[in-house]
Amino acid sequence: MPRLPVSFAVLMLAAVALPALSQEVRYYPLPRGSGAHDVAPAPDGGVWYTAQRRGALGRLDPATGKVEEIPLGRGSSPHGVIVGPDGAAWVTDSGQNAIVRVDPKTRAVRLFPLPHGTAYANLNTAAFDRGGILWYTGQSGYYGSVNPATGEVRVFDAPGGRGPYGICATPNGDIYYASLAGSHIVRIDAATGKATVIEPPTAGQGARRVWADSTGRVWVSEWNSGQVSVYNPADGSWKKWLLPGERPRAYSVFVDDRDQVWLAEWTANAIVRFDPNTGKFESFPSDRSGAQVRQMLGRHGEAWGAESGNDRLVVVLTRSGG
Repeated sequence: MPRLPVSFAVLMLAAVALPALSQEVRYYPLPRGSGAHDVAPAPDGGVWYTAQRRGALGRLDPATGKVEEIPLGRGSSPHGVIVGPDGAAWVTDSGQNAIVRVDPKTRAVRLFPLPHGTAYANLNTAAFDRGGILWYTGQSGYYGSVNPATGEVRVFDAPGGRGPYGICATPNGDIYYASLAGSHIVRIDAATGKATVIEPPTAGQGARRVWADSTGRVWVSEWNSGQVSVYNPADGSWKKWLLPGERPRAYSVFVDDRDQVWLAEWTANAIVRFDPNTGKFESFPSDRSGAQVRQMLGRHGEAWGAESGNDRLVVVLTRSGG
């Protein structure tokens, strides 16, 4: 498939400094109409993002602000993106009902369509287990796997039907996903594909995304309740905290390499950091209204998000403190 470069060299907007915390927030403009949904920093310093409205995978060079966009195919509507153990970008493409791999060097696009006859899955996000198998979710009521080595794609009916949303792998390779419509989380047995529902303590909380910390605890962003909660597989226990502000909406959750918990909070139009050791929240409001940050991901000293409402990426830098 031909590569479509977008010559879009831009200057970063002025950083929002937070001297007391030795942190700063930076913004990177994207081509108008990108509709950036999810974001994934790459090992080489670049940052991938899904340009959902343009049917493309975008890549930002933070050093220069330059952006390119790679078309994924006819009817593409990419949702999630992660970097796989092979260094490639892996995309859940709801428009093509397929998982898409983009080579980081050649930009070659390879599709892994869901099995013939599979209904529209409304693909959401993906994660790799310890064995190198990719697991994905589909909001229409599906989850499944892709074996990159053989090309085999499997699909399973989700317990409870529609709702599978965010997904993550724990340090030992276990896979968990959140069901937004089902208001629960699910553990997948990577060997058999069997899914087991785990009910959070708050009914109807709207579990939207999940992420594991270094100890294997599973953090959950609760959209309906405005809480962040954590499940400990070791003893089956739960803890929960209400985000600050009036009627918070926690869209996504990401745990960094310091076990700090990051959330996208829509009511406050902010990225929020939660310290599990102190139980305290810190808020980083956007300097524009309607940011609509969705999935967050990061690397050491960087917490990234995509402002889908403002056609730009955002990063909170914490290298010098925090």
